[in-house]
Amino acid sequence: MEWFVGLGIAGLLLLLFSLIFDGLLEGVFGGVLDGMFDGLLSLPVIAGFVSMLGFGGAIVLGTTDLGVTGATVAGVLAGVAAGWLTWKFSRALMREQTAATPRGGDLVGTSGSVVTAIPAEGYGEVLVYLAGQPLKLSAKSAVPVARGAEVWVESALSATSVAVRPVER
Repeated sequence: MEWFVGLGIAGLLLLLFSLIFDGLLEGVFGGVLDGMFDGLLSLPVIAGFVSMLGFGGAIVLGTTDLGVTGATVAGVLAGVAAGWLTWKFSRALMREQTAATPRGGDLVGTSGSVVTAIPAEGYGEVLVYLAGQPLKLSAKSAVPVARGAEVWVESALSATSVAVRPVER
């Protein structure tokens, strides 16, 4: 029974190790195994297998009269099931995609307001909204624009600056 409990605890420690050093086994051989097993040799999968082998075997050994061989077989089956479930769950999490990250070009055509007055052919600051979040950027305009004026973004000059023109109503 001590061997099974020891394997269960070792599996839990391996799982803790995998949370800290994620992807270690995949990179051990310099990427030679990259993609060969599609994550089946990842630390969480191995930790799930070893842990369930140990604890499953200990439970079967302590509650039935199957003996060590029966407990080992039951532990291996439980370990394979836990490893497979861990692999499927991690694949599902890795496939989860979020929306595309907004880029500076997404600002073109949006409106904003001038925070710091913009001199002709000089820089000031504007407040625009990107993906619902306020964003203060440096702004350049061909004509002077007063503080508080509404502007349209014509182009993204860099990650932190835009070209704007005043809104004419």
